Amino acid sequence: MSHAGKKRKLDKTRQDRLYFDSYSDVTIHEDMIADHVRTNTYRTAIFSNSESIKGKVVLDVGAGTGVLSIFCAQAGAKKVYAVEACSIAEQAVEIVKQNNVEEIVEIIRGTVETVELPEKVDVIVSEWMGYALLHESMLNSVLFARDKWLKPGGVILPSRAELFITPISDPVVEDRLYFWYTVKDRYGVDMSSMSDFAQKCIKNSDITVNTVAMEDVLSHPARFAELDLYSVTVEELRAVKGRFTCESFGSAAVNAFCVYFTVTFPCPEKAESLVLSTCPFNPETHWKQAVLYLDSPVEVVQDTPITGEVSMFTSEEGSRHICIHVDYSFGEEKRQSKTFSIPDWTSDPQS
Repeated sequence: MSHAGKKRKLDKTRQDRLYFDSYSDVTIHEDMIADHVRTNTYRTAIFSNSESIKGKVVLDVGAGTGVLSIFCAQAGAKKVYAVEACSIAEQAVEIVKQNNVEEIVEIIRGTVETVELPEKVDVIVSEWMGYALLHESMLNSVLFARDKWLKPGGVILPSRAELFITPISDPVVEDRLYFWYTVKDRYGVDMSSMSDFAQKCIKNSDITVNTVAMEDVLSHPARFAELDLYSVTVEELRAVKGRFTCESFGSAAVNAFCVYFTVTFPCPEKAESLVLSTCPFNPETHWKQAVLYLDSPVEVVQDTPITGEVSMFTSEEGSRHICIHVDYSFGEEKRQSKTFSIPDWTSDPQS
């Protein structure tokens, strides 16, 4: 989605309206429900926590179409409060009736920060994650709900999130840059001068959301941040940062970093926790990966150390948008840095 016009920082009310309006169309809900990794992992996690849910009260933060709320009802919840701010709540009411759980699941239209529940809850469930985990995420709302509505000793699904980074080599980008050198052979017109312009356009400061092929990953991923949803604060989310160290698998040209996340669900009925991963080595999700292109590729050889620090912080353009700043060095080379952001569709449309 794009708007013509000059960007400006929007007031929070307008930011929120644009954000919630974006969830009023069927396409985004189709993408999320069709994401089998996402939807089935949540379903499995909810049923694996049936002992914590059966006969208990659940709060679904950002319920959308209500699918997670219905899973909770099917897992034996006594009551589910499904809080949803956008107009998709009207469809959720119909879906709840269609599945004969309207006596259990109550759709509440509004934000979790403004609605009032008649009681405290035993469980909070929410699919709050955004691109690169924190872009347009609802985590702040989940933490608000935790602090206001969750009973002591209550359960949060998922309960932990982790962020990872790894160097990659994206051959598609290099092919796009080289394309301009091939035009003369194809059509008799030399357009090689376009390569520099193309590099500025492609290897800019945008966070590119794309699928990273497993074979393009050049090292074992390094975890740089972990969030415990039982204890993390909104203030701590303003700047999530951490150091990383990787070693390259072999000789290659690193032209980007890839950032991805995992979330973990406690599973008392199983020996191990359940993990929803957006790693390039795992099946693709609608979150894909966040790709951060370097200004120019860096050659590495086997076991070249790649070190640095990642900082994720709120964008000045809007509180729901994030920036990612990476300080990095390859081997003995001089330390470099670059700041990235996801292109903002909340421009000023003069209306």
